Amino acid sequence: MRAPRRVTSVLLLPFALLSFPHAYVANVTTYRGELESSLRLVHAVATGATGALCVTHHFGRLRAPMYTTRWDTARARADLAANILHQLGLETAEVLMAVSQGLVLGGSAPERAVGARALALRSDGVVNSAVAWERYGAAEPVAVVSPQLEKPPDPEYPWYVSAEESETLRSPKFMPSPPGATMEGWWTYPYYSCEAKRWLLSYTVPVSTIRGLKGVVSLDIDISNLEVNQCEVDSDEENDNQIYSFHGTHKCPNETTFCEYKPIREISIRYSGWARGSYICRCRPGYYSLHHPEGFNGSLVEVAYQEYEENGLENWNEPYECLQCQPGCETCRGPEPCLATYNWPFRISLLVISVSCAFMTVLLTIYTRHHRRVKVFRVASPVFLSITLLGCAIMYMEMAAIFPVLDRYSCIATKWTRHMGFCITYTALLMKTWRVSLTYRVKSAHKLKLTDKQLLQWMAPILLIMLVYLGTWTLSAPPDAEVITDNRGLKFKQCTYNWWDHSLAIGEILFLLWGVRVCYRVRHAESLYNEARLISIAIYNIFTVNSLMIAFHLLILPRAGPDIKYLLGFIRTQLSTSTTVLLVFLPKVLRVVRGTGDTWDSRARARGVPASSSLNGIGLVPDEPPDLFQENEELKEEVQKLAAQIEFMKIVQMEMHNRHLRPRPGGYFTTNTTVPQSPMHAKTVTISQENTEWSGPV
Repeated sequence: MRAPRRVTSVLLLPFALLSFPHAYVANVTTYRGELESSLRLVHAVATGATGALCVTHHFGRLRAPMYTTRWDTARARADLAANILHQLGLETAEVLMAVSQGLVLGGSAPERAVGARALALRSDGVVNSAVAWERYGAAEPVAVVSPQLEKPPDPEYPWYVSAEESETLRSPKFMPSPPGATMEGWWTYPYYSCEAKRWLLSYTVPVSTIRGLKGVVSLDIDISNLEVNQCEVDSDEENDNQIYSFHGTHKCPNETTFCEYKPIREISIRYSGWARGSYICRCRPGYYSLHHPEGFNGSLVEVAYQEYEENGLENWNEPYECLQCQPGCETCRGPEPCLATYNWPFRISLLVISVSCAFMTVLLTIYTRHHRRVKVFRVASPVFLSITLLGCAIMYMEMAAIFPVLDRYSCIATKWTRHMGFCITYTALLMKTWRVSLTYRVKSAHKLKLTDKQLLQWMAPILLIMLVYLGTWTLSAPPDAEVITDNRGLKFKQCTYNWWDHSLAIGEILFLLWGVRVCYRVRHAESLYNEARLISIAIYNIFTVNSLMIAFHLLILPRAGPDIKYLLGFIRTQLSTSTTVLLVFLPKVLRVVRGTGDTWDSRARARGVPASSSLNGIGLVPDEPPDLFQENEELKEEVQKLAAQIEFMKIVQMEMHNRHLRPRPGGYFTTNTTVPQSPMHAKTVTISQENTEWSGPV
């Protein structure tokens, strides 16, 4: 009885190699071949094709190791029975019967065996005595025909190995013992019994020679309720109801499909867990199959693989390959595209127009600086005109920022060009209009003059606030591109909108409303070349266009495609920016081209346009140096007229209702004057200077 214990220690390394196939490098091909032959046996039993097997043999053995720890209780009972026989001896048949019967009388199902036997062999291998039991279901065990007496046991028995049959210490009929396990015997490989018509696993314990007899104690475990899972599993221990050797033996093309275990529950399949191909080859994410959207039947895949092995069929797995989805599809059910297409010729044409407008704006800036001394530009403040054009050029470049497939950097450029360009352009226009508003509302004789330098000082904090806001936004939470879908479900990227965008939008709307209010207050103000009115129209236009575009994006076309959104951005840029440039600069350029740039607007001058309404605070620029002598003479004349009017009022107040003075008959103050005339009347008569010595100005 000591020899088997030495054998188990020798077999620890082979078990480790079989338990972990990835370490079994030398004979991995042989191991895979044994598993394939085992799967074919499983398939034959499941489909009832066991004729050839059961005619020539009584047992069909698998070369597939499995875990046996769940039957440790039954194994311990067999070890105990062998020790009892070793102590009591093997001569008495009653002892063999009692010991073997106890193996099939367990307290619970895992402890009970469905078959047990005890044999006493002579030194020449002939059966001296034998007792065998079998159990079916929950019935009591019954005695069955044991190996014939006076003959050696049949070498086909999976649980028996004679000394002459095996040249090594361990027979290939037995599985390697688990590392660290203490067992008196060995577990067989799983096998199918044609007589019992079920899958069995046997444990055999040898009994050392006593008084010329050696014994064998063996029990059978019904494993028909186990499952053959050929898919990969995360942990073998968590699937103790499955034979771990078959894990990963599926034939699904791993590149495009994955294996999903699905036990076959058909009535025609015997022992539904014991079936080859009990899985579905499903398409991996990003792949699809038009004809098999729910996956490929594993049984058909196994048959195709078997035909490939037997007949060398090439490309056997092509019918079971899934096709790759279109770019951008995480999952799909067909070749339909998932990404929205970009009409690049259309987008390039819009980009060329926008870049051309930006280039023309730069040229217009140079043109303005070159003609800055011309009156039509001079009275409009060339500095603010240049700032306005700079902001317009930046807004035009937004179309270049949103032209490609959006990413983080293009989204950052989009936010900067859109908001910074708007702030520069709108603030420059509004500062000029605000100057008119302040001076227009002054009611005193003192003239209020606001220079360009003062307006720039007020404009700088507004631009600084925008710079700080955009810089903080870019550094702390840079805008990125997110994937959205259009009305057809096609994906494309759009810059994210969060509370940074919403806060800035609210601020810009309030700024626009304030600009509209300023324009409304100066609606009746007169200005040279009608510039105040044109700027007001431009501000109204900016407010209207931006409001309409917000409505289009959020309400009318919320799920428009990338080309439609690009077109909306182009329309918004052209209607707001190009219209502003045309309203503010086209009349000035036309005057310069016609040669009237240095000619004053005769209608504005005739209406007496004040200096403040020239939008630069300098008023009418004189054509030639003023004549100081002529101005002094005019002032003297005005002063004399004012003095005469004051003296006249003084006399009137002195003579009216004065009882010390007797009215002259027929005079102005005579009470019987039929038609009294007011001294302020347009046809006032000349005061008689007769009998008086005062002579005043007329």
